Amino acid sequence: MKITIIYDNTAWDKNLKSDWGFSCLVEAFGKKILFDTGAKPDILMYNMKKLNIDPLQVDEVFISHSHWDHTGGLSYFFSLNPVTVYIPESFALSNDKINVIRVNKKRKLHDNIYSTGELKRIEQSLIIKENAGVTVIAGCSHPGVQEILTAASEMGKVTTLIGGLHGFNEFHLIDSLENICPTHCTRFIREIKDLYPGKTIEGGAGRVIIT
Repeated sequence: MKITIIYDNTAWDKNLKSDWGFSCLVEAFGKKILFDTGAKPDILMYNMKKLNIDPLQVDEVFISHSHWDHTGGLSYFFSLNPVTVYIPESFALSNDKINVIRVNKKRKLHDNIYSTGELKRIEQSLIIKENAGVTVIAGCSHPGVQEILTAASEMGKVTTLIGGLHGFNEFHLIDSLENICPTHCTRFIREIKDLYPGKTIEGGAGRVIIT
């Protein structure tokens, strides 16, 4: 599995633009899934071009939640490639030209690829199941990291958590993880790095994570 962070508050690759928001490309089990679309379409497209990511090669879009900093590039992306999009059930998106799949409960999207389902009626996270363990990609973790990890653990042992964690400070919940990549809105990135220097992966646009 390969995860490329396209849009983030910081830039791992200094040739890319940073901005408040999040997006990444998940390549796993023959699928290319665009997870969230950042805040601004011009920055999303600029970074994708610099990363040699062809929008027309994306198979589908997965939106974690409806907030502007995760959906800002969505309409423009669809004008280029109107693929299937998985959205939380409560997300008010209407476009007759797009195949919209609303997700309420935990759902299998493809072999070894799942949604946690919309947790607390605000956000879904993406689950990738591999032999080595389960990787979870979160947008902002509004439902709470504990709830997300609990939902994902039904698929197997969670080893990796990537994404925005907002004000999460129950650090003991990530004791058993092998990798943690706090991005975007995570308030306590420095504390996580200090507590878990051996397993913290620095985020930022252009960062590539291979598991």
